Amino acid sequence: MKKLFQKKTKNPGLGLNLKAGEEHYRAFVGPPADYDLISAMVFNLLTCMGLRQHHKVLDIGCGSLRVGRLLIPYLNTNNYFGIEPNKWLVDDGINNEIGKELIKIKQPTFSFCSSMQEFSEPLNLDYVIAQSIFSHCGKNLIYEWISQVSSHMKYSGVLAATFIRDKNDFDGDGWVYPNCVKFKTETMAEIATDLNLNFDILDWAHPRQTWVLFSKKGYDRSLIEGGSVSWNRFIEEEIRKKHKK
Repeated sequence: MKKLFQKKTKNPGLGLNLKAGEEHYRAFVGPPADYDLISAMVFNLLTCMGLRQHHKVLDIGCGSLRVGRLLIPYLNTNNYFGIEPNKWLVDDGINNEIGKELIKIKQPTFSFCSSMQEFSEPLNLDYVIAQSIFSHCGKNLIYEWISQVSSHMKYSGVLAATFIRDKNDFDGDGWVYPNCVKFKTETMAEIATDLNLNFDILDWAHPRQTWVLFSKKGYDRSLIEGGSVSWNRFIEEEIRKKHKK
């Protein structure tokens, strides 16, 4: 990810008449009409995978807080981390979506870099999200991101990411935006293996991409194996755990 704009949104409102990638806090991160859809998709996936308010979450490419506007109020104070090199997106997200008062209450941490370089100490993350990030990265950058975040994840931590599947791999490096790139599933699995992570394709719908999970060895994969990820499944597992105590 690199800094493309350092301006405030020129277009007011929800930007529904704009195309993805245009200079508007909602449009720049994807189709404006899908802004709420993507928010709900990611937040619901995390909660069905076990997310609770005491967990720590890193949102890679948090942009205009499309997902952060749901995660920041939900999580306990200091538990949301967002990385976004385009500071204007975060500023517009705060001003237009969640407000400065909530920022004061929840104290999220933002890094306006294109890597984990500002985090010298382990963050002990439970969940990491990379929604529509690897669809704009060369293989070298994907590897770097997964390697960096895995060192900040707990033994039970997970990285949920999306990518665009294809029969061939994108032959290039670095950050590619607003164009998209595609990779073989086998390539993603090989990266996971090389970094000593489990790899799973998630049965969770996405309008254009595929959800995959890179998980540490201590993650309870019972919530994702052998069928669709669902709220009912998560609640059943929680009830089972309580009865065992």
